[in-house]
Amino acid sequence: MKYLILKFALLATVTLIAGLPVRAQDSKRTTITGQLVCSDCWYEADRKTTPFGSAADISCGRDCAEKGIPSAVAVKENDDYKLYLLEQSELRKKNRDQWLNQIGGQVEVTGQTYLKNGKQHISIESFKFLPASGDTNQQPNTIGSEVELSLKDLTGADQRLSSYRGRIVVLNFWATWCVPCRKEMPDLAAIQNSYAPFGVQVIGASADQLADQAKVLQFVRQAKINFPVWLGTTTENMRQFGVGPGLPATIIIGADGKIAAVHHSVIKQAELKQELDTLLRGRSVPLAREIDAAKTAAPDTSLVPS
Repeated sequence: MKYLILKFALLATVTLIAGLPVRAQDSKRTTITGQLVCSDCWYEADRKTTPFGSAADISCGRDCAEKGIPSAVAVKENDDYKLYLLEQSELRKKNRDQWLNQIGGQVEVTGQTYLKNGKQHISIESFKFLPASGDTNQQPNTIGSEVELSLKDLTGADQRLSSYRGRIVVLNFWATWCVPCRKEMPDLAAIQNSYAPFGVQVIGASADQLADQAKVLQFVRQAKINFPVWLGTTTENMRQFGVGPGLPATIIIGADGKIAAVHHSVIKQAELKQELDTLLRGRSVPLAREIDAAKTAAPDTSLVPS
C-alpha cells in the first residue's frame, strides 16, 4: 500500500513539473528589442515580404489579446524573425492597455527567457517603448508638407482631406478598440464646438474598417461625436503624416493645407487650443480679437454638420 502511495506521489510530481516552464538551467536574463506583435496574427503572412503592422494586423492583435491569445516580441535575426511570447499575467502587471495600444510598435524588454510547451517566452522585468526604426518604419519630418488622405465616411462615400483646404483641420487617428483614443474624444468634441465658427474642422480617421461601420456608428452615438468620422486608415496613411503605428495620433493642418504640428500620443486640450489660437491669430488681427471675445461663449453644439 505504501509503495502504491509513493508511486502515485512520484507520478503526480513528475506531471506537475512537466507542466511548468523550465527556468532553472534553460532560463537566462537578457534584453531583447523587437516589434510587439500578436503570436497568432503573425503567422497569417510571410513576414519576410509582408511586414507586420497594417491596421488589420493591429486590430487582429488587439482582438486576439482580448481572447487570451498571447502577444509576442518579434526579434529580427538576419533574414528571419524569432518570437518571444509574453504571458498574459505579465501584461496585466505592466499596464495591459498600454501594451495593447502599442501593438505594431517597437519595444525593448529585459527579463528571463525560458521554454514552455516548446515555445520561447520572456518575462517582463523592465521595458520601454521605442520610436520606430529601420527603413520600413522610419517616420519622416512632415512639418510644412502637404499630404493627401482619401477614405470613406460612415455612409461609404469617398472623402478627401484636400476638400477642406481653406480650413484648419485637426486630423485625429484613432480606433474604437484603442482605450486612450476613446478617452480623448470628449476633448476633440469640445474643440469642434469651440473652434468651428473660426474655420476649424476636426476629422476622426479610424483604423476600423468599413465592415465595422455599425460598431463605429454605435460608438459615435454613445460618445456624442460631433465631427466627421472616416474609416479604413492604415499604418501607411499614418506614416505619410509622420506618425504611427501606435494610436492615437493627431495632426494639425493649416488652412494652406500644410502640416503645422504632429502629436504622437494623446492630445491635451489646452495644448491643442494654444496651437489653434496661434494659427488663427496669424491669419488676421480682427480674427484674433474675435477668438478672445468668443472663448467664454462657445456654442454647445458644433456649427459644422457631422
